[in-house]
Amino acid sequence: MRNRFRKYIPVFVGIGGALLLFGLYFGIVSWAESPRHALEFFWQDRWLVIPILLGFGIQAGLYSVLKLQLFLPNPSNDHIHQFTNGAPAATMGAGGTTSTVAMVACCAHHAADVLPILGLTAAATFLAEYRTAFMVVGLVSNIIGIAVILRTLMRARNHAVQMQMTSIVTE
Repeated sequence: MRNRFRKYIPVFVGIGGALLLFGLYFGIVSWAESPRHALEFFWQDRWLVIPILLGFGIQAGLYSVLKLQLFLPNPSNDHIHQFTNGAPAATMGAGGTTSTVAMVACCAHHAADVLPILGLTAAATFLAEYRTAFMVVGLVSNIIGIAVILRTLMRARNHAVQMQMTSIVTE
């Protein structure tokens, strides 16, 4: 019964990742301004924020498929580890970091009133100036991350199927 629910883990991971990133976004704007302003600002930039959230959630879900080896036809095949190298992990990390920076850049200028206390006025100004560019870079990095993980999953699945066919023929 436990294995039956394993296939739903990526959905929960993806939704959780997107919600955590949204929480960061909402938290920063709420802290700097107000929760109402955070919702208004979200709605204003929804054309970029929603795709970034969805892209990050999809990337997180696919990464969990890779780490839990849910792509394998038979989960007991241990020889597949050679295809689960560090590239997807690095891409996930880079995509997640870029998405987070994009979200912070999106709302950093709202924190400009508070940031001088922390000595971050220049950073807030820089991020506010280039917020759309940061958001586009975050979105592109998510798309690249999704492509890398999908490619890795397909290669590993094909390898697993070939290995399974080889073991059937040799038996």
